[in-house]
Amino acid sequence: MISSKVLTGADQILNYPHLFKDKKIGLITNPTGINQQFQSTIDILYQHTDLVALYAPEHGIRGNIQAGEVVYTYIDEKTNLPVYSLYGENKKPSYEILQNIDTLVFDIQDVGARFYTYIYTLAYAMESCAKYNKNVVVLDRPNPLNGTDVEGNLLNPAFSSFIGLYPIPQRHGLTIGEIAQFFNTEFHIHCDLHVIPLKNWDRSMYYDDTGLPWVAPSPNLPTLQSAIVYPGTCMFSGTNVSEGRGTTQPFELIGAPWINALELSTVMNQKALPGAYFRPAYFTPTFYKYKNELCNGVQIHITNRKQYKPVKTALTLMYTIMDLYKDNFTFLPPVSDDQKHKIDYSTGDCYIREKTYSLEELLERYEKEGLQFKKQKTKYHLYC
Repeated sequence: MISSKVLTGADQILNYPHLFKDKKIGLITNPTGINQQFQSTIDILYQHTDLVALYAPEHGIRGNIQAGEVVYTYIDEKTNLPVYSLYGENKKPSYEILQNIDTLVFDIQDVGARFYTYIYTLAYAMESCAKYNKNVVVLDRPNPLNGTDVEGNLLNPAFSSFIGLYPIPQRHGLTIGEIAQFFNTEFHIHCDLHVIPLKNWDRSMYYDDTGLPWVAPSPNLPTLQSAIVYPGTCMFSGTNVSEGRGTTQPFELIGAPWINALELSTVMNQKALPGAYFRPAYFTPTFYKYKNELCNGVQIHITNRKQYKPVKTALTLMYTIMDLYKDNFTFLPPVSDDQKHKIDYSTGDCYIREKTYSLEELLERYEKEGLQFKKQKTKYHLYC
């Protein structure tokens, strides 16, 4: 078995019996909820506590559902426990599905990005637990992108959604336990929150520094490399450019049938962005945008992850594509009359779509707001 120098909250459940004794337990989890021995948090709590209910986020507790697909309530085959959906018509737990528990446990690997819906599943659960007088226990896990670097703008609350609920930047630099404390205080949730902290983790660590087994947090983030680029290139999901979904390298591959791969890669490499190299790439997605169509574009190779800026890199790439292929590039329309453009939800405002700022002005604003958040978040740090 893997011997890790870092212990997650899941590795230490049995060291905190007072949080579970004489309590009926509910659990929000997915395939990332394991300990070092690859035991599921479901199995650990089922064996050692009175686990009575499971709650499924986006992609389901077994990770077998694609991005955006509805998760339905069902019975778990292994435990025969009810699995209540938190990714469907109702993303906030109701009284009916919480009434039989005393404590709600959360154990999911976050990826350190504002778009990632699991942190808002947690926030909504905390709100419901505050309302219905339930305890919340978060089993902490590392931020895979390290806990020091912050990048991006602060979301405008007018563009709040399930891919960006609160004014935090695209890359937030907090662990899931820390961001739970941040949400609980800064946004006045005030639930009875407990965090089982990490051991031996420090803020400089990327995930592969921890010795912990990597389990894909969601189907389109198969590797740490894809997670590192994700806080930037996920913004392309609001455009008619493929962000590589439907390929084996989602978020690393960016392209479309109407892009000239050699031209784009040449122009991007001339910009000498730190820690990145743009290789001309050709790919055919098996689903999502341009299904079964050949796309031309670039693969982002990270040459130095300590220098690499995912948000700056992706914005530069997007503005370059907008400039080179202005007759083809477009932002996707709202999916319904009562919604905004997806790019606005992804970027946390409308100023990219409306071209309010030049790229240089935009990056200056993003840097200023990122620094503002970096100072704000330090009081919630649990680790040095």
